[in-house]
Amino acid sequence: MNQSPYLLSENDRQFLQNIFSDSKKATAAKHMMESFSELMAYYRCAIMEIETKFNVLNEEFSLQYDRNPINGIKSRLKRIESIAQKLSRNEKPLTLDSIEENLNDVAGVRVICSFTHDVYMLADAFLSQDDVTLISKKDYIKDPKANGYRSLHLIVSIPIFLLHEKRSMKVEIQLRTIAMDSWAALEHQLKYKKSAEFTDEMASDLFLCSQLSAELDKRMDNLRKTVNI
Repeated sequence: MNQSPYLLSENDRQFLQNIFSDSKKATAAKHMMESFSELMAYYRCAIMEIETKFNVLNEEFSLQYDRNPINGIKSRLKRIESIAQKLSRNEKPLTLDSIEENLNDVAGVRVICSFTHDVYMLADAFLSQDDVTLISKKDYIKDPKANGYRSLHLIVSIPIFLLHEKRSMKVEIQLRTIAMDSWAALEHQLKYKKSAEFTDEMASDLFLCSQLSAELDKRMDNLRKTVNI
């Protein structure tokens, strides 16, 4: 996230160079790379818009209730190689139009909340803003995934204001508690450790951990109600 907003990462640039290395028209290949870089910049701008909105909500809540519902905000931009692989799996071409039309998760923002109550409170406040358009919503808190994963997922469209135009960009937003985020991060490390086999027994243990995490969130939310915050 520290790189210049109008530059591709070195890995993304190398990947595109490999794709267009056989092009007979070097100028066309260069133009394509510049276009990809520009599109990624638009997605970064959309991420910044989303982050700002949640930071403002967090500040307003702090002023009114003397506490912050947001523990942290993380963001990421999907790598070009990952974009290409996902489009290929769905039998879609690697073009700028195809990326915007077929992918909803190129830009991602994760909002980590203190309590489960805060997840829904923030989501409602965010979606009530008149420049935010909800495309889809999946509530994996009320209906967790089979492996125990819990989070509230939103796909939204948000305008970004450029020098000479306004563009609508899609962003995936995940809202979850500290406990949900910790479980998901550890699950990813354990499940995708290349040097070890992920067994059914390990999956069962992780599912049990997710249930314990859910119980923790429930108890913490009850404590929140008790102290009336």
